[in-house]
Amino acid sequence: MRDRLGEHAGPQRGDLTDPNPVDRGKKGSKIHLITDRQGLPLSMAISGANTHDSQALQPLVEGIPPIRSRRGPRRRKPGKLHGDKGYDYAHLRRWLRQRAIVHRLARRGVES
Repeated sequence: MRDRLGEHAGPQRGDLTDPNPVDRGKKGSKIHLITDRQGLPLSMAISGANTHDSQALQPLVEGIPPIRSRRGPRRRKPGKLHGDKGYDYAHLRRWLRQRAIVHRLARRGVES
């Protein structure tokens, strides 16, 4: 049986594969996106399907362009960051704290 990418899932590929394109060794890509509250895209990146989500967070946050504000200098970092369970790692939380960004990352195994 073929999946939507036309690839076969079978015993010749190993035990850790199935038709999902984000599994190990599969072709495909993921789009990582940071938006503001209204959904306006601020930073975007494309990575391979087999790379981990946590590796994309730092370049995304650093890639946010300066944003004009009504008062004061241009903002270069977000005030608060929300993320899903793919970004729940101690080194990412520490990195966000060092940059004075309040994070709200879902914890693996705790929040739904």
